[in-house]
This record gives sequence, C-alpha cells and structure tokens, in this order.
Amino acid sequence: MTKKTTYLILMVICTVGFWLFNNFYTPDTYTDASVVKDNKQVKLENYLQPSSTTGVVVKHNYFTLSYNEKYEQAEWVAYLLNKQHLTYEDRKRPYFIEDPKVKTKSADWRNYKRSGYDRGHLCPAGDRRFALQAYNETFYTSNITPQKNDFNAGVWNRLEKKVRQWVKTDKELYVVTGGVLKGHMDEIGDEDVAVPNYFYKIVAKGKEDNLKVIAFLFPHKESKKELSSFVVSVDKIEKETGIDFFEALPKQTQDKLEAKVNVTNWAL
Repeated sequence: MTKKTTYLILMVICTVGFWLFNNFYTPDTYTDASVVKDNKQVKLENYLQPSSTTGVVVKHNYFTLSYNEKYEQAEWVAYLLNKQHLTYEDRKRPYFIEDPKVKTKSADWRNYKRSGYDRGHLCPAGDRRFALQAYNETFYTSNITPQKNDFNAGVWNRLEKKVRQWVKTDKELYVVTGGVLKGHMDEIGDEDVAVPNYFYKIVAKGKEDNLKVIAFLFPHKESKKELSSFVVSVDKIEKETGIDFFEALPKQTQDKLEAKVNVTNWAL
C-alpha cells in the first residue's frame, strides 16, 4: 500500500468519524443533581410561576418551563435574573440536547438543520453565563424555539439586552417568555416543531405585594420600531395563550396588575 493510499484511507476514516460524532453523539444531561437550587428560584416557583395548559412543568436548577409536546417546545420558560448574574465568562457553547426531564422527550436538535430557522433560546444563554451548569442548561431543546434569524438577532435581541440593562438598576427581575402556540403555524423537521407567529416576554420587579410589570408581544418578524411599540397588557397575552401568569396572587392583585399597560416604571 502506497503512502498516498494510506493517507486517503485515514482521511476517509477521520471524515466518517467526525460525521458520526457530529450527528449521533450528545451527552445525556447537563444537570448536576448535587447542585442546590437557589432559594429565590424556588420562591419564584411558589408564587410567580404561571399556570400550565399541559400539566408538564419541568424544574431545572436555573429555570422552570412548561412543555407542550404537541408543538415540541415550551409554552413558557420562567427564571429570575439578578445583577450578579451578569458576567462575561467566555463559555464554550455545548451541544443542543434533549431535555432529560421531559418524559415524552423534547425535540431533537436535528429538526432545525437546514430548516432556515435559528435555534432561538427562550431563557437566553447570555443571562446564564455566571455558572457552567446554568449556561449549559439553556441548551436543552426544551428551551429552544424556531426563530427567523433577522428577528432573533434583531428586535428580539434588543429586548434581551434591554432586560439586562434594567437589572443593573433594579437588581432583580422575574422573566417569563415563550411563543404563542395557537392557530396555523409552519412546522419544521421530522417531529413537526411548530414555528410561532408571535412571541411574548413578561418582566416583573418588586415585592409580591407591590409588583411592577411590563409585557411585550411581537409578530415573528424583524422590526426597527421602538420596543415601546410592542408593549401590551398581561391580560392580552393571557387571552392569546390561555396561560394565567400570576395565578398564585390574589385575584384583586392580578386584576390590577394585568389589565393596564404601564411603561412609567421602565426605561424604554
């Protein structure tokens, strides 16, 4: 066997090996059971957690979600963001993997390949750089939704940056976000992952008895409009999604909090 032939054989073996690794290898989990969940995250689950239309609530160490198997994504992801979370650690992007806590299995990442859509984070990886596990957990596919690139990198990214600006002043925020999973939606992949036509984000601050809330509803397309153009009432998002976002609060408090559109407490 000549050196040239040997070289070609080695090249083929390496190419096939890389393809197999890239397409079939993924770790089983990013969750370390020995990590003690932050008490404030537990508090969120006790009185700020939204209702679930599916009954499938998954609690990770650094965020909580409600999974909708029909549409192969979360109907909401909720988490606390505080000022100390804003670090600039240079984390290596891990693989996207199925969520081991979703019993029906979350969508395989391969559904997104050549789909024309980004793997859009609901809980942004940029909000979870403060710890390796916190960062890696955002790469569960239960935290991913199909998003157009110009939307994901455009107006949606502007809002995510705005939330980080707010927390530098307000010190702690509660964030819940997701796609509106209803009506006719495009689908991608073998598992028919739904492509939402609208996305929402709700941000709250303050104590339980004195919450300040702002809510956004975006069509799934890029826009150069001011973020204030997309502010709506929480009631509006509840009507669109069927989710009760502050169900543990007294009804009188909910009614006051959710009916109005108030931007005076937020620097837009």
